Amino acid sequence: MPRYNLKIEYDGTPFVGWQWQDGQLSVQEVLETAIKAFSGETIRTQAAGRTDAGVHALGQVAHFDLEKDWDPFRVSEALNYHLRPHPVAILSCEKVGADFEARFSARFRHYEYRILNRRARPALDEKRVWHVPVPLDANAMHAAAQTVLGQHDFTTFRAAECQAKSPIRTLDRLDVSREGEMVVLRVSALSFLHHQVRSLTGSLKLVGEGKWPMEGLREALDARDRARCGAMAPASGLYLVGVDY
Repeated sequence: MPRYNLKIEYDGTPFVGWQWQDGQLSVQEVLETAIKAFSGETIRTQAAGRTDAGVHALGQVAHFDLEKDWDPFRVSEALNYHLRPHPVAILSCEKVGADFEARFSARFRHYEYRILNRRARPALDEKRVWHVPVPLDANAMHAAAQTVLGQHDFTTFRAAECQAKSPIRTLDRLDVSREGEMVVLRVSALSFLHHQVRSLTGSLKLVGEGKWPMEGLREALDARDRARCGAMAPASGLYLVGVDY
């Protein structure tokens, strides 16, 4: 039974997230519906990251098995045809070994958070960025971000409904830079807690505004108290940009 690995791009705006939810449209549902439309098979896909409602992807990875042996190029072409008009695109498709798993074989996941930092609201990217009209000090945000790298108890930056067995995670990268009117956070780790990136982003915004000192992020981390977290950043600015294997 051949196994196929997909690299997927999508706009998360119209979806409740990656995972199937009864009565609500998910990325997984439209993808599996497209697979059945061309192959006739009802299958389940596994993704590298189960993105939340409104979160986008530039490089989501998912795998699935089919009974029939299809050419990977034909699979990607058929899927892109049947995925219309949903904002989901298959960037590539390849055959992989039976031991490959999109979720459990991953070594690093890379996310990006985009903040549009200007007075005027976005006319084109309203659902694809977080609009922050007050000036942000990206250098201060970056300096603060470096204080939480490494392995820590991230309880402060964990959603109350997070189902992970442990709040311990290792954060390998958290860079903040200004790119014109955009302040961009780039985050890498093996795995993340539910809402961890958005929670860190919301707290770093307070540093950028001057409402928190640079040491405030580390103090919040060490408190291990969700009440010490800044207001969580919206889903609209978050992108899963890639997965390493």
